[in-house]
Amino acid sequence: MGALRYNLALVAANILFGVSFSVYVSLLQGVVYFEQLFALQLIFSMLLFTPSAMLHRDFFRLSLDDFGSIFVVAILVIFGWWYMLMMGASYTNPIDSSTISTIGPIFTLITSIIAHSRRANRGEKLGIFVALSGVAAILFDRGRTLVGEGGEGYGNAIILIAIASIAINTVLISPVLRRHGTAIVMGWYYLIGTVLALPLLVEQLPTLIHLHLSFGENVEIAYILLFGSALPMFLLYVGSEHLTAAHTAIYRYIQPLVATLVAVVRGQSTIDRTNIVGAVLIFSGMLCAILSTPRAERSAEEATRG
Repeated sequence: MGALRYNLALVAANILFGVSFSVYVSLLQGVVYFEQLFALQLIFSMLLFTPSAMLHRDFFRLSLDDFGSIFVVAILVIFGWWYMLMMGASYTNPIDSSTISTIGPIFTLITSIIAHSRRANRGEKLGIFVALSGVAAILFDRGRTLVGEGGEGYGNAIILIAIASIAINTVLISPVLRRHGTAIVMGWYYLIGTVLALPLLVEQLPTLIHLHLSFGENVEIAYILLFGSALPMFLLYVGSEHLTAAHTAIYRYIQPLVATLVAVVRGQSTIDRTNIVGAVLIFSGMLCAILSTPRAERSAEEATRG
């Protein structure tokens, strides 16, 4: 039952993330500025997780190395993932952004190879190339302007940066999660993120009182605060803490399925050839890379998580 619980945590996390792509686009393309939603989301998550985490007696007993790891992760998650994801969602559509998100395991693999100071084998190199080709198909089909504000191509490029940040985070944070647990780690990085973002929070929070939102828009903001960020991040860490990277990678494909269904139902976007080609290439590349990863390394990872 224990393993099932952690698998269900990953399934639930990816379903919630999938719906979030649609809600982010709905809110950020005409309702609120992404800086406002970022400020609201960060303060809410800090108040939700940090006070309870402080009740753990080990909260203030981190080693300097562990604190350093959490500090780096806070930057990757809060600014690399959340901030960049919301910025990108201001320009692109839910189907593109959720499809690009499935490249995450490839960035995790690249980070793991670098961290273990080993050479990628032929299969891994092929898988990485094929998967990145799928992302390129989406990026350049939406426009060649990937740098500088404007267009879906730019938004998708920002989403790619966000995905790389959260993927690198999963490699760096795994040892700390096993030593201290999800609650303490998340409590610390929301606190660190809030302190680092304080100038932005002071600027943006007062502007929230001037927003005139409909009931539906308030419901969407409530969804993002409760089910679009804090809860799925917690569930993702709970599952990642006890399962392997392969589980995390496979379940990630729930996101584009859910995001596509919700986006089509809401009339936000339609499925086209680029989405299909990109998704097939990314999935094929990821599968090739994972199957080509040395068995000894996969076994070592499973042993440390068991």
